Amino acid sequence: MKHPVDAHVGKRIRHRRWMVGMTQQQLADKVGIKFQQIQKYETGMNRVSASRLWDIADALGVAIAFFFEGLDEVREQVKANAGDFMADKEALELVRSYYAIPEAQRRRLFDLARVLSDAA
Repeated sequence: MKHPVDAHVGKRIRHRRWMVGMTQQQLADKVGIKFQQIQKYETGMNRVSASRLWDIADALGVAIAFFFEGLDEVREQVKANAGDFMADKEALELVRSYYAIPEAQRRRLFDLARVLSDAA
């Protein structure tokens, strides 16, 4: 599952790349990676390491802080969604049921859920 911060940073990378008129391939060449990796960063599917973010910031001519601008809005959205989730009776029942399962089977169920969510 994508973390909201990773998705936000990816959007900021894409935004800046578009603003300077650079293709994914051009950015990838400057950073020394394949353009597919840039695609994954921009969609938030892969997290950007600190050193790679440093290289991307340098290639795009911005400070690293640029990629984190607007995160206060993301934080509020995450808090609101977490509150909504815990207020949902079905979600609470699911969590209670999950923890009632013995640990070994719970681990298998968790792995299955992860595989299914990645496929969706």
